[in-house]
Amino acid sequence: MKKDRMREEEEEPLSPMARVFQSRGIDYCAVTMIGFKTKIKPDVILDALKHNVYKHPRFSTKLSSDGAKWIETKVNVEDHVVVPYIDPEEIGEDGESFIDDYTSRLTMNPMDRSRPLWDIHILNVKTSDAEAVGVVRTHHTLGDGTSMVSLLLACTHKTSDANTVSTIIPSLKRRERYKNKGWFLRSMFTVGSTMRLVWNTIVDVLLLVATMLSLKDTKTHLKGGVDVGCNPKRFYHRTISLDDIILIKNTLNMTINDVLVGITQASLSSYLNRLYENKNEEDGALIPYPNNLPGGIRFRAGCTVNLRSETGFKPLTDMMARDSICRWGNYFSFIVLPFSIGLQTDPLVYLKLSKSMMDRKKHSYHAHLAYWMIKICQKLLGAKLAAELFKRTVTNTTTCLSNVVGPMEEISFHGNPITYISPSGYGHSQALLIHFMSYSGRMTISLAVDPNIIPDPRKICDEMEHSLKAMKAALWENGLL
Repeated sequence: MKKDRMREEEEEPLSPMARVFQSRGIDYCAVTMIGFKTKIKPDVILDALKHNVYKHPRFSTKLSSDGAKWIETKVNVEDHVVVPYIDPEEIGEDGESFIDDYTSRLTMNPMDRSRPLWDIHILNVKTSDAEAVGVVRTHHTLGDGTSMVSLLLACTHKTSDANTVSTIIPSLKRRERYKNKGWFLRSMFTVGSTMRLVWNTIVDVLLLVATMLSLKDTKTHLKGGVDVGCNPKRFYHRTISLDDIILIKNTLNMTINDVLVGITQASLSSYLNRLYENKNEEDGALIPYPNNLPGGIRFRAGCTVNLRSETGFKPLTDMMARDSICRWGNYFSFIVLPFSIGLQTDPLVYLKLSKSMMDRKKHSYHAHLAYWMIKICQKLLGAKLAAELFKRTVTNTTTCLSNVVGPMEEISFHGNPITYISPSGYGHSQALLIHFMSYSGRMTISLAVDPNIIPDPRKICDEMEHSLKAMKAALWENGLL
């Protein structure tokens, strides 16, 4: 009996989203590629892990047989660190291709559930933007992007000051609207705002239920299917100017998320237009039209939403505390964004459309209700049905967006300066995943694609880079800068 009591104390139940991510048919993993300015010393990594891995319970626990609880276990660090043999002569100057092929093969290699669900791959291969690349693979049950960035900060230090831990991301409280207005105006705003909130929430929930059941996006060159989650994925990243994004944000009184959604809508519209143009030429069209997109395209993106009451980051020790308001785990939900796919002569129109859409979504309990629907469904109908409803939502939409705030200054890991951080994932039933992460004055765009459906993802990155430049140029032409 004493032994059973000790076992119960060592076990901890999974959160609702974590239960979904490890369900049968849904096996979501996160892959974070970290570029370093110097070669990585495996011995340094192993030594650091041996001294610190037991400080974090998620990295020293495994899933129970039914996937409902975490169980403490012994960790053999050597089993989690992979240093493959690399022949420099065989790779030559094509380090990017080696990294692409290696990470793609990794997506077809399932994680061993008999031990903690993480591993680190050290690739001392020179690429165009790094001397070496570290690939960190974790199962999504371990935590969301906010959690993983807090862990990264706890393991690194500022490059400019090796004695200073990387706690350089501000913690922001959600803004209160109409705080300084008079009581009458506040009352009027409250009534009108509440009515809009209720209406937006009802509409969003009805559309979410319809999507869970049968409402599908239009079949385009970017749309995946049910079997896409089992296919190998390939990862690509591109770094663009964060200063340009902030400039547009401040000029048009938007948020960074508004700008990123606008850039994404513009770039995917242009990308699809080029593909439909090629199709029209193959079909023998005699007159090339600038706009080759068919009308009435239903194109939606799932967008992750942090449910924590504070939108910044806390030290890892604070996040691990039981009563923390910014706690570790998968405390996020999603909203479904209806993209406007079409060519616009003025690139600023995409920004206006994204701001309008995002403002409306912020004035809705869509994300919170989606989370509670999954939680209630798990309790009443079982984890299997809850996972199936979540999977249908993902399958019936086209893509997924995520934006994570990263360190504002350059950081280093045991003396190795980090040049970029590129988070992504695989296991989703979508052919395209788009992740954004800011780091040291730059914004990294990370794509995860099914190469059978999207063979040329670099062109999507090209379109995103071009869209940002076109929006900045449009601000100059309109005299707004």
